[in-house]
Amino acid sequence: MSVSAFSTSHHSSVVGTLRAAGCVFAEDEAELILSTAQTPTEAAAMVERRAAGLPLEHVLGWAEFRGLRIAVDPGVFVPRRRTEFLVGQAAELAELAGRSGHTELAGRAAVVVDLCCGSGALGAALAAGLDRVELYAADIDPAAVRCARRNVAAAGGHVYEGDLYDPLPDALRGRVGILLANVPYVPTGEVGLLPAEARVHEARVALDGGTDGLDVLRRVTEEAPAWLAPGGHLLFETSEGQVSAAVDAVERAGLAARVVSDEEMYATVVIGTWWGSGRAGLGGEGHGRGAIGG
Repeated sequence: MSVSAFSTSHHSSVVGTLRAAGCVFAEDEAELILSTAQTPTEAAAMVERRAAGLPLEHVLGWAEFRGLRIAVDPGVFVPRRRTEFLVGQAAELAELAGRSGHTELAGRAAVVVDLCCGSGALGAALAAGLDRVELYAADIDPAAVRCARRNVAAAGGHVYEGDLYDPLPDALRGRVGILLANVPYVPTGEVGLLPAEARVHEARVALDGGTDGLDVLRRVTEEAPAWLAPGGHLLFETSEGQVSAAVDAVERAGLAARVVSDEEMYATVVIGTWWGSGRAGLGGEGHGRGAIGG
């Protein structure tokens, strides 16, 4: 039996199986599974794995993120739709820099680092919207690094394995225009309260942010000035309850902080801008003048 014939004749059965397993969007998921599977046998196995509780993205082997199909292997952190807001903010900053009239930036590639990159979705999605980009990504999880290398290849990016900034080339110091840091920010004591799809099937290192959820973030902000170009931006996601402490971490590092949010996407993003040691803490001065070029 062909896959198309299987899809037509078994669609309602698949929907019923998924619905019985508690999948709220059973019809949509059935269509995605049946359109992704290469054979009826593969389709049946995918339905079984999804019904057993595996994240849909791990079952499919990909997740949609800002219009891209991002490869996501089992165990790798699944990019959240709300994080598209963060990438959108980064894209706007890049566009503002391109219109800034700074002749020294003309013709230069945007230097982008995707830290705690997971699948590499953020860097890949941002790069897809830029004319020229130098893309670098890093993660401590070997499985995530293998996955990210597949996703950033189209942008000619480089992916490194290691703890935060440690594996990045020294030549990037002082040159980064956009630093995306999708750090884990769930407090250790709350990891056990996460939905099973995350708690059981994603790497804990991608979820656990320490006692108050901001341990990794503080390490990122402390070192950010050494890597950002003057006018460069650090962007990260946080929860509403962590905003005050997150902003404090950014400002203690000498970056000017501002908070943007999207209620519809339940997204809160903090943007820290590095103006150089002589201009630290100047708030929103020069907004949009980021040195995105290298």
